[in-house]
Amino acid sequence: MQHTMKQLAGATIVAAMSLAGTAHAQQVEEVKIGFAGPMTGAQAHYGKDFQNGITLAVEQENATKPMIGGKQVRFVLDAQDDQADPRTGTTVAQKLVDDGIKGMLGHFNSGTTIPASRIYSNAGIPQIAMATAPEYTQQGFKTTFRMMTSDTQQGSVAGTFAVKTLGMKKIAVVDDRTAYGQGLADQFAKAAKSAGGTIIDREYTNDKAVDFKSILTKLKAQNPDLIYYGGADSQAGPMVKQMKSLGMKAPLMGGEMVHTPTFLQIAGDAANGTVASLAGLPLEEMPGGKDYVAKYKQRFGEDVQTYSPYAYDGAMAMFAAMKAANSTDPAKYLPYLAKTSMVAVTSKNLAYDERGDLKNGGITLYKVVDGKWTTLQSVGGK
Repeated sequence: MQHTMKQLAGATIVAAMSLAGTAHAQQVEEVKIGFAGPMTGAQAHYGKDFQNGITLAVEQENATKPMIGGKQVRFVLDAQDDQADPRTGTTVAQKLVDDGIKGMLGHFNSGTTIPASRIYSNAGIPQIAMATAPEYTQQGFKTTFRMMTSDTQQGSVAGTFAVKTLGMKKIAVVDDRTAYGQGLADQFAKAAKSAGGTIIDREYTNDKAVDFKSILTKLKAQNPDLIYYGGADSQAGPMVKQMKSLGMKAPLMGGEMVHTPTFLQIAGDAANGTVASLAGLPLEEMPGGKDYVAKYKQRFGEDVQTYSPYAYDGAMAMFAAMKAANSTDPAKYLPYLAKTSMVAVTSKNLAYDERGDLKNGGITLYKVVDGKWTTLQSVGGK
């Protein structure tokens, strides 16, 4: 009987400990954070790069067991594939809102970000996007913020650089008619003309095309000094190969979507001489670049690509705003997000202006030499 009583007492203690453990576990509140990008299709490599930066930030923040509003919180990423398609993007946005996200990290493409931003704004959910088209933050929404410098600055720097530094006078411009491609090409053309260059032709394609021979044959007859392309690497790669096969001497220049390992893989030897502008600084010049490279390599077992550091900073800015507000309620932490001023991987002072654009965004120009991207010049951002 005495042995049985001891067993019961022991069982009671174990049960009590189990209940205490359960109660403690229940105190951890899950906070959903939305993510959307092109996870399938020709731009899936962008989406993965983007998501990796956010994943690293979420895991790092959760490891600190953050306390917000008197409770330990755990951030959970609600990841969706928008397929780089505007219509799919709005469907995904509504799903994320219905899922109860407390903040949005995405989208990637300007064409998906801009229509989706109205849905997040109507729901009062802060959105930090990779999109660079000026229109994103010019809509008057209080909820829109950027991870990268806008195309207004990037296009301006690239257009001036092409004429003043590279000495290109006769320039042909091609874009893919997406919000990103067309917007960047417009800003580039405007700056190139202001710098004294001449836009001798303006041609258009789409973000699914792979055959550009008719456009390039027309441009070849006009003998341009430079061809500028506003669009993704999945088009820029085939385009530069076809330029070489047609015997064109003019180099190709483009925006950040050209500046990727994928472009080099697609273009092969034809990539040499290509020039690209990229929002931000080279990884080795970023204030937190060295530490980020080490953490990223340890977590994913691969080298840092183009966009993940900016995605990481965007996520950390959102978490910092929640902690400063001591709330995950979007309405309560949004004012703190707008006042962000923090040392980040990509900037010594990550801060937003009244529209949500980065105050200290830099631009870097690169060139492919012997199959590798090499830095030509950086402007601002330090």
